[in-house]
Amino acid sequence: MHRNHPRGPRREPRQRRPHPRPYAYQPWRIPRPPSWRLHKLPIVVAIIQVAGASWAPVAGHRPLDVAGYALLVLSALVLYAGRAHYAIPMPVALAATGGYLALDYPRGPVAAGYLIALFLTVHTGHKRLAWPLAVLGSALYVYLEGKWLAGILIPIGVILAGELFRAQRLRFIEIAKTRAEEHKRQSSDERLRIARELHDVIAHNISLINVQAGVALHLLDGNPEQAREALTVIKAASKETLQELRSTLGMLRRVDEEAPRAPAPGLARLEELLGRLAVSGLDVRLAVTGEPRDLPDSVDLAAFRIAQEALTNVYRHAEVSTARLNVGYEPGAVTVEVLDDGAGGLASEGNGLTGMRERAEALGGTLVAGPRAEGGFRVYARLPS
Repeated sequence: MHRNHPRGPRREPRQRRPHPRPYAYQPWRIPRPPSWRLHKLPIVVAIIQVAGASWAPVAGHRPLDVAGYALLVLSALVLYAGRAHYAIPMPVALAATGGYLALDYPRGPVAAGYLIALFLTVHTGHKRLAWPLAVLGSALYVYLEGKWLAGILIPIGVILAGELFRAQRLRFIEIAKTRAEEHKRQSSDERLRIARELHDVIAHNISLINVQAGVALHLLDGNPEQAREALTVIKAASKETLQELRSTLGMLRRVDEEAPRAPAPGLARLEELLGRLAVSGLDVRLAVTGEPRDLPDSVDLAAFRIAQEALTNVYRHAEVSTARLNVGYEPGAVTVEVLDDGAGGLASEGNGLTGMRERAEALGGTLVAGPRAEGGFRVYARLPS
């Protein structure tokens, strides 16, 4: 009978390690030349050398034996060592090839391993090692074979080819690195833009919701009509906030969504903004100078967001019930100015003021904000259009 052994806890299957990202995502890493990654290259070179020497005429030369085959295979397979130690292949290949020629074995493509090792040594940038060994190899070949032209021109051609391919590789790396930096910069700019949008929309609407919720709770029993108005403001502000959040999240996910029905934020929606603020208890007097005209989308959005953020700060910090908003259309520019007579507006360089200034500077404009001499606070932005 077989004894039943209790089974131990079941082991979870090992998670396979993710495959490293391709070179396109890591352009700052200098890759090794393609030949290093071709594991079959040394075998192919060995076959070429052995086959070429075997078919070469034997007349006047020593017949191939085990030592001859070993030297041919060694000069090719030593290329494997270059994957970890670049200084090994070329000296070993030169010694093996020189020994093969010195022993007077049949000729043929017996120097292929040596020439490839020379190419890869130059290609990886180790010219101090390549040149002395190339000169030694040329001198040895000329001494043994007496062929001056081939002994000098072939190594020089291989060295030049290695330099050319290395220059192309470095150029490719530089281009890839530049593209990666540009992509990183664009991603950073996009994140900053999304952060500004979220801050402007949420800070404005949440402030309205917070204040109106307090008003509604206070008036719910004694004055239900005003409480109803406060709840209406809360509903509209929360709806707009949700729409903006959905739009931003959809952009982050890169998914196609239904086109927004509401017009894009711009100076054309100032009346809607001022209406919400009026219901909340802040009366904003709007003055427009110059001839209104269509503005570039980026300028129109920035002007609206600056006005929205500045008025939100008045609503939250200034402790006043009135403010002034001046919009000016100038030749080649549009100006936005928010004035209040309250407690001084922003007391410090917070996220709101920083975001407004960044919006203006991103378009080549300027923004000035600070206390007024006669009291209150002033925000003035000039955006080229």
